Amino acid sequence: MRAITITEPGGPDVLQIAEVPDPSPGPGEVLLDVAATAVNRADLLQRQGRYPPPPGASETLGLECSGTVGALGEGVDGLRVGDAGCALLAGGGYAERVTVPAGQVMPLPPGVDLVTAGGLPEVACTVWSMMARAAELSEGELLLVHGGSGGIGTHAIQVGAALGAHVATTASAQRLGHCADLGAQTLIDYREQDFAEQLEGRADVILDNMGAKYLASNLATLAPDGRLVVIGMQGGTTAEINLGALLAKRVSVIAAGLRGRPVDGPHGKAAICAAVAERVWPMIGDGRVRPITHATLPLAEAGEAHRMLESGGVVGKLVLTTG
Repeated sequence: MRAITITEPGGPDVLQIAEVPDPSPGPGEVLLDVAATAVNRADLLQRQGRYPPPPGASETLGLECSGTVGALGEGVDGLRVGDAGCALLAGGGYAERVTVPAGQVMPLPPGVDLVTAGGLPEVACTVWSMMARAAELSEGELLLVHGGSGGIGTHAIQVGAALGAHVATTASAQRLGHCADLGAQTLIDYREQDFAEQLEGRADVILDNMGAKYLASNLATLAPDGRLVVIGMQGGTTAEINLGALLAKRVSVIAAGLRGRPVDGPHGKAAICAAVAERVWPMIGDGRVRPITHATLPLAEAGEAHRMLESGGVVGKLVLTTG
């Protein structure tokens, strides 16, 4: 089969398509014939040698895919060869075939085609597990989404609005209109405006992809009993926390990744995927949430897709197709 390989850590040019051995599903696993995958910022870090896959995961890039079931491992129930679906992966999506635990395979969302679905699992599982489950975003609360025009951001704005939250977001001025179209009500140009001053300690939940750079401002932006959810570290990994500020406002700081979670258990990937299929897919089916795809490129042009994401200006997801 064809897959994207990395000869050595570096820039987008190190991504090359090559013939590699086909994977084979083990017990409890499914082999998917991949129709599409998508580019995530974690892929850029792994390409640079800064984000190794968890133990036992494929070295091939790709944290999500869509496709059809090509084979079943021992003990797999509820799926049949030929079934279409999409899956959350620990790696391996930039290939024509991939193996994945059966519990991480989800049906296609209602009305979503096979290719578009390739860009949904990672954003949907991240947003639901962190914003809805961990932070328990409730109707009427104020949600701040940083990076509202990105893959996570465009999805989080819509899910937050569907849950009845007032959604605020940060983005560049030229992309705030896209955020408004998706349901954001308070629009903050992060280059010209201070989001902490704009929201004045009223945010109940903050979904943050910046990490250290925004930590102090995020804590100042939280309302009493607010929850800061850190899902990325684009602005660094280390910062000081004023514990007095946390105690005074009774706020929580939640930081958790998705890739390294176990498959099973209450916080495992299978449980998250089941919750997404049950709670998020109906939002897509009735139009409250829609996939946002910036562009679709062939798998062989993965390097170009990485350049596009690194250069900025991408709204939503970049999808790679194998066909």
